[in-house]
Amino acid sequence: MVAEAVAKAPFYSGGQYLRQCFPFRVFKIAIDAGFTCPNRDGLIGYGGCTYCSNASFSPNSRIARAPIDQQLAQGVQFYRERLQGEKFIVYFQAFTNTYGPVERLRRLYEEVLSVPDVVGLSIGTRPDCVADPVLDLLAEYAGRTHLWLELGLESSHDQTLRRLNRRHTYAQFVDAVLRAQRRTLRVCAHVILGLPGETRAMMLTTADRLAQLPVEGLKLHHLYVPKGTMMESQYQRGKVRVLTLREYVGLACDFLERIPPGVVIQRLTGEVAEPYVVAPHWNVTKLQVVHRIREEFRRRGTCQGCLVAQVREE
Repeated sequence: MVAEAVAKAPFYSGGQYLRQCFPFRVFKIAIDAGFTCPNRDGLIGYGGCTYCSNASFSPNSRIARAPIDQQLAQGVQFYRERLQGEKFIVYFQAFTNTYGPVERLRRLYEEVLSVPDVVGLSIGTRPDCVADPVLDLLAEYAGRTHLWLELGLESSHDQTLRRLNRRHTYAQFVDAVLRAQRRTLRVCAHVILGLPGETRAMMLTTADRLAQLPVEGLKLHHLYVPKGTMMESQYQRGKVRVLTLREYVGLACDFLERIPPGVVIQRLTGEVAEPYVVAPHWNVTKLQVVHRIREEFRRRGTCQGCLVAQVREE
């Protein structure tokens, strides 16, 4: 089924995947469950990543945090009225959503799964915040509902991760993925293209490394510079360069050509709130970016995964 879907489109989209999994219209509702991050509260560091600004991409982070039931009710109403949504996956998005006691996580998951028409969970977190008891809990819920574990990698190069003040390593990401695989959890990796100091070759190495791992989903994003971050200061001093839209489209295609065709491409660009961003300003919508990526694939006559066998032979 996956091969047939990819044959009809240049990449295996999240929409295609959901249509195969469910007989009804399913949408993700992003929530802020009130977590923080060990890279912000002092456990491993302060200040967070150099680009950290949840307000730039998460609407729930721009206002006083509402109770979870209110966030869900608003999300359900939006998708029902605007897009005829029928069922919903709750996306724990803001900050590190496994950073807390297992019993607190259990209470949160139970709360959202008790909401009518919620059919799944998607848990966004760091690769150094998924200890075995957390993965055991997620595996328990994966037996009850449709569950994704989303791990922020951003880059497979440790020098880049240090430059970003990520305070985890690529080895920790690999370890988290393999431990999740032993529990048959679906893993979605997050990657940013255009990070400071990274060449095209380095970015494609990240693609090749991911292709060797049991990762079933991918979220790809261009680097942008949020206001009020360490990266804004670096950008103003000329230490950070951002991609043009044309460069990003080309790199995204280059990257996906090296990703196995069965990997679900859950995101190709984000909903970035322009007032919160210094650069870049492409003046296009999310759908227009995705359209340009599709058109570039058609121009090339290639698709997701077309270079995987070649890379493995090398």
